[in-house]
Amino acid sequence: MQTEHSSIETSKLEAEVRNAVEQGHDVQEKVRQLTLRMITERSFDIKSLQQTAGAVLRGARAGVQKEMQQTSAQTQVAQARLKQAVNGLDVALAQLAEAAKLAVQEATSRAQKYTNEDLDLARSDLKMLESMFIETLQKSASDAMDTTGVILKDLASHARTHGSAVGKQIKETLDVIAHQISAAGRAQVGASLHLARNTSDLLRKIAAGVLSGLADHVKPSNTNN
Repeated sequence: MQTEHSSIETSKLEAEVRNAVEQGHDVQEKVRQLTLRMITERSFDIKSLQQTAGAVLRGARAGVQKEMQQTSAQTQVAQARLKQAVNGLDVALAQLAEAAKLAVQEATSRAQKYTNEDLDLARSDLKMLESMFIETLQKSASDAMDTTGVILKDLASHARTHGSAVGKQIKETLDVIAHQISAAGRAQVGASLHLARNTSDLLRKIAAGVLSGLADHVKPSNTNN
């Protein structure tokens, strides 16, 4: 039953992204919003995030299908919209990493600490987030049987070589987490915030309190590429 519900949610997201791309107005922002909404409604494990990313990319590909088969000018417009959709996904994932950083910083400001176990689990999943983003881009490129596949492959290659918004933010967040782990090792003071036995629960708690306030906080590093 839960799997069926998840499938319905994913299909809905795919359709909404397709509609946003077809309309062509503020594609990056709309895709970012749609992605974050799905992220905050579902579990936060890498598998669920990968499903969300895959749905976004399928919707984006479907949204440019007609224009990709038209004139050269229309094709260029479609290519631009596809890239904007990918940037929207990238920024949404970056905001998830930003939320983790802000949550740890806020706990520190209140003289509280996450346990090392929680921080290690969060760090592990965050390290996989950028590779998940790039791998999902690559898979979507492989699934496409037209020019969209070439575009997505190029975007995946560029992100792998030059980095992405989510990758940049992950580095900042991991630095904060590493500092907290080091501080916890030196002295165990303050209340322990043992929020989770798994990263999924930890990230859900983090995002529930922080993501909604990050609308314009993280900007894409490769919007014009």
